[in-house]
Amino acid sequence: MRVTIRPIDPKDRAEWGVLYAAYAEFYKVTQTPDMRNRVWTWLLDPAHETKGFVAEDETGKLLGLTHYRPFARPLSASTGGFLDDLFVTPEARGSGAAKALINAVATEGKNRGWTVIRWITAEDNYRARSLYDKVAEKTKWATYDVKL
Repeated sequence: MRVTIRPIDPKDRAEWGVLYAAYAEFYKVTQTPDMRNRVWTWLLDPAHETKGFVAEDETGKLLGLTHYRPFARPLSASTGGFLDDLFVTPEARGSGAAKALINAVATEGKNRGWTVIRWITAEDNYRARSLYDKVAEKTKWATYDVKL
């Protein structure tokens, strides 16, 4: 399977919505159409920090997505990139699409002068973590949330 990575385009809305809903379902996150519409608006707004890439096969069918954004790193006086979402359809897992999406974000980060690409995943996301362990360094940092 040939996989192509490219920036999200307005014509991707329907397929992107299916992928993003499947991503939310994978993590058991309640996501409404209004929530997806808000994220879609962010992705297409040149002034918004959140951007995205999609992976497509040779027929143009979307296989996966990733969203990313810059974040300030005050301690190092630098800017990093945060990979917020990464999802590949079950049929395309093992195709190289996930690695290609990560590489696209890393290339974008290099082009922007970012010092790191960072992301989080569920502790029990073993299949994805087997890839992540090959392409990135697992940090020692634990993540905490304060619900607001």
